[in-house]
Amino acid sequence: MATLSEYLELALDKGGHLVMVKSKSNGTSTLYVGDVPLSEETLRQYAVIQNNVADAILDATGSGLNELDINGETYRFMRFFTEFADQGAVVFAAV
Repeated sequence: MATLSEYLELALDKGGHLVMVKSKSNGTSTLYVGDVPLSEETLRQYAVIQNNVADAILDATGSGLNELDINGETYRFMRFFTEFADQGAVVFAAV
């Protein structure tokens, strides 16, 4: 969950959303930060994580409103789905 909190903080600092796109071919997920309602060009790639980390994040969160305590901090965010580069993506948006 430390990975999630790190990139949620980055998204908050940048005033955008955290977007996770899982690769089906290489076992990794790419993390982007930007404003999802705008075009894909507004999303900036920030990291690549292993899919087992991405799966742990997805297992610990659910669609809709989430509230998690991570390292003594409370994070409130919405998790929803969108399409990015013609594939599914998970969006985390602070509330």
